[in-house]
Amino acid sequence: MEEVLKLKKATYHLWTFTISKLLSTFGAQVYAFAISFYILQLTGSATSFAANLICSILPRTLLAPFAGYAADKYSRKAIIIGAQIAASLAIGGLLIVSLTTELSLFAIYTTTVILSITSTFSGVTFSSSMTGLVDESRIQKAMSLNQMSISFAAIGSPAVGGILYGTVSMPVFLQIYLAASIIAVILESTMNFKLFATRKEVVEGAPKESMLQSIKEGFSYLMKQPILKIMIFISLIVNFLFGAFQVGYSFILIEKLKLDPVHFGYTEMAFAIGMLLMSIYFSSTKELKYPFLVSKWSIVATGILLGAIATPLLVNMSYFVTTLFYIIVLFAFGVSMIVTNTPIMVMMQKTIDDDYKGRVFSILETGSMALMPLGMVIFGFLYDVLAAELILIVSSILLIVIVLVLARPSVIKLAHPELSKGREDASPEPQPE
Repeated sequence: MEEVLKLKKATYHLWTFTISKLLSTFGAQVYAFAISFYILQLTGSATSFAANLICSILPRTLLAPFAGYAADKYSRKAIIIGAQIAASLAIGGLLIVSLTTELSLFAIYTTTVILSITSTFSGVTFSSSMTGLVDESRIQKAMSLNQMSISFAAIGSPAVGGILYGTVSMPVFLQIYLAASIIAVILESTMNFKLFATRKEVVEGAPKESMLQSIKEGFSYLMKQPILKIMIFISLIVNFLFGAFQVGYSFILIEKLKLDPVHFGYTEMAFAIGMLLMSIYFSSTKELKYPFLVSKWSIVATGILLGAIATPLLVNMSYFVTTLFYIIVLFAFGVSMIVTNTPIMVMMQKTIDDDYKGRVFSILETGSMALMPLGMVIFGFLYDVLAAELILIVSSILLIVIVLVLARPSVIKLAHPELSKGREDASPEPQPE
């Protein structure tokens, strides 16, 4: 009876978490859309716009290790609710400023920094809490629903943001975001983060380790897990080389091929739809038997797609064919992103000890947040001095080779020993002479 009640509660968590994530992500993206336009209208300066991006990225990079430490040492529910309340207060503060005086860059940057900090603590802690919220058999479903809410927000927020920005004032944007944030707090407060948790209880009187010691211990734990270490290293490499896509894709379509902004929007929508449809598929299908193997070949496919982006620069195509080609490639890119990320994240959730989840996920967060901007800066420079098709093809080859080397057959067998066993069982038995 108790087990049935726990499973019912886990089902409730699945949908509560999804709705909460959808509301907070959608609100954040609509806000980001509006505030970006507002800064550009207010100042006309790309530097001011970039400064707001730095205010968003830098706190996440610097504070992720501390968020991981907190997620492993303190109440995860308290951290998530506290972070969401702090975000609501920051939005409310900016709303009051917008109603009483004109919004200043200082007020916007301060709010962006606070929202970045709260998002870091909430995101790392939620990632660490997944196995405590739902039963093991539905972790893939939970990760897919999480990705679905992000994809919905990616598809809908630019359209909603664009419509609202032309019709309502900035205070209305902030009120929408504040309402979404408050509803998210209410939903999260009804969740039991210890339902399936396996964290060790802190023994009273036991010597307490310092924050630095704890973070070092998390890193040491990661270094002792060969498969986990390789998965995170692959994730970081993919994040870095993804800069070739992020910079090159816009540069090629807008600057080189002179694609109409509306048609460029169609290609971006195809990417989000690909992610969404694949997330829906993963949320309704049974869990993958060999997740690391699936992710490996999905990254290889991503590498091929990365090189394919250069095709219209090498082969003469009509405008219509070029547009259709990029819609198809970007849709496939969206599919491959989910096929890569979901199995790896599910495997991490099941592999990482519950007492170390926060610190391990924070290492991934710190590395990703540091490498993605670095990749964009480096590739931005390279696209100015080298041929775009050369950069894409070399990045494609690098990605494929690195993944094939790191996730070589011996590593795959270590991650999935049942693969070797399956082959042995399938091999014909020697016949007596």
